[in-house]
Amino acid sequence: MNTIFSVKDHVVVITGGTGVLGRAIAKYLAQEGAKVVILGREAEVGDAVVCDIREAGGEAMFLTTDVMNQAVLQQNCDDVLSRYGRVDALLNAAGGNMPGATVAPDKTFFDLDPDQFRTVLDLNLTGTVIPTQVFLRPMVAQGKGAIVNFSSMAAFRPMTRVCGYAAAKAGISNFTAYMATECARKFGEGIRVNAIAPGFFITEQNRALLTNPDGSFTERGRDVIRQTPFGRMGRPEELCGTIQYLISDASLFVTGTVAVVDGGFNAFAM
Repeated sequence: MNTIFSVKDHVVVITGGTGVLGRAIAKYLAQEGAKVVILGREAEVGDAVVCDIREAGGEAMFLTTDVMNQAVLQQNCDDVLSRYGRVDALLNAAGGNMPGATVAPDKTFFDLDPDQFRTVLDLNLTGTVIPTQVFLRPMVAQGKGAIVNFSSMAAFRPMTRVCGYAAAKAGISNFTAYMATECARKFGEGIRVNAIAPGFFITEQNRALLTNPDGSFTERGRDVIRQTPFGRMGRPEELCGTIQYLISDASLFVTGTVAVVDGGFNAFAM
């Protein structure tokens, strides 16, 4: 049997694992035989995800975390190593946005809140850097590992409104390329760093922006659909195949890339 795409028994750590996308990816990877470690702020949600995974026969654990706190993350890493002995992959899926870091249609750049802008940069960008520092160490020690950061369509083009979020995600794409070279040159070809750039998926963070209470699309949502050749939003499970590819041996010669999963959004330039 060809096992090049196999993630069986891989220990996969997912920050932001309690979000809509993180949960879908965690459940999928567990079904594929991975040992999934879900990191998040909401223990009740995380425990529920772990329960679902275990009821389906998968292996998972939840740890409360703070992606901005190195000490907390280090304890998370110690707990993972104590239980499983290794870390094979890190998915940096934590992130978010704030109203003050956006510029609404009836506002101007002068209305941007510098404090919230800074918070969004920290949450998305620094909140990727610090977990990478922590969980990269056991990968270097074992000589192999894969990191997948979460970029965005906003990293490719400066979309209206999302000033802070777009700046952070552009930084993540750049950080991914930097780390790919840094790791390969200093730690060897066994360490790979890539990113995934999802198109538009309905999550708790953007639901009110893209949909109305009755489920119909807002003007912003309709704009997204018009820009997407597939003519629809993405489904969370449609990220899973690309994630599996990037953390499996199928991508052993792939590093420094940003894999786009967007229904053609970024390719369309009418």
